[in-house]
Amino acid sequence: MKSGKGSYRIAIVGASSLLGKEVAAVLEERRFPVSRLIRLAADEGEPELPILDLQGAAESALADEDVSAGDLDFVFLAARRRKLPPSLRGLTADGNRCVIIHLAEGPGAAKGKAPALSIPFLDGKTARGGGAGAATEIVSAHPATIVLSTLLLRLSARFPIRSAVAQVLSPASEMGSRAIDELQKQIVNLLSFQKIPRAVFGSQLAFNVLPRLGRGAHGSLADLEAQVRGQLTEYLKKRAPVPALRVIQTPVFYALACSLYVEFAQTVTPADAAAALKGARVRVSRLTEDAPTQVDAAGSSDILVDGVSPDPAHPKGIWIWAAVDNMRLAAVNAVEIAERLGPGAVGSAG
Repeated sequence: MKSGKGSYRIAIVGASSLLGKEVAAVLEERRFPVSRLIRLAADEGEPELPILDLQGAAESALADEDVSAGDLDFVFLAARRRKLPPSLRGLTADGNRCVIIHLAEGPGAAKGKAPALSIPFLDGKTARGGGAGAATEIVSAHPATIVLSTLLLRLSARFPIRSAVAQVLSPASEMGSRAIDELQKQIVNLLSFQKIPRAVFGSQLAFNVLPRLGRGAHGSLADLEAQVRGQLTEYLKKRAPVPALRVIQTPVFYALACSLYVEFAQTVTPADAAAALKGARVRVSRLTEDAPTQVDAAGSSDILVDGVSPDPAHPKGIWIWAAVDNMRLAAVNAVEIAERLGPGAVGSAG
């Protein structure tokens, strides 16, 4: 299956999407052992890109019909509305040996075969499904799932949690490049007193926040809420309570933020809570420092957490503010899944 010793053949479906481009960048930055990176469109109208050879080998590009699931080691599905090339439409069939990593809306639990959900730096290891020769499918958790799971699991490991409430402030990039373009045009048109486009958001997002998208919108915040809530339920597995969740659409291009309220069974000082949160991928600021924002998070896979604040009306409650680059975190998490699958999948990679 490998195209060369210690190297792997990878396809990114939805390579022209924001998420697909980030996956390609992370693969290169982390020096993942790639012999060929095949970039494939996912939607009609999305331009197809040729094979990019990260190792500089002079090899000719292949047409879609020349690429089959059996020729690949890893496939990253980075588009929400996936339309697979004809040769890859049997990708999930039994007998294919490539590893399929879902970055967008992972498939549901159809016929009891829902793929495993993974956050490698929290997992410790990535579970592999199926037997020898069976296709392996894994869902890379949504960035909001990663942030909230990290915070809640680290707190619950030290203190019993009674309940939690989370608000996710979602950026335009979560809805793709069309949403980025529409937000930019809304801002420009509003400042020049022109009519604003509404095809993606269904309403004015510029200089505004939306509790739900307007009529005719390109997507739904309720769908994102359901996705994150379902992932939290699966991943936390009663190790920590699933928070009451609300997603708010914000006029921000990149990076999401989370406001998390946690109520403990006992009084926990902000200092003790902050100490529990610190660790891999989490940077906690002091209250004497500026609060981390989406702007600060851009380009980093770390979760930036502000100094923990007590709730004056609830002595057992605290507030946590966190910001993260959603595209970067999603791509790094997916690539780490590939890195940590073990010798049977990526040899000495990672």
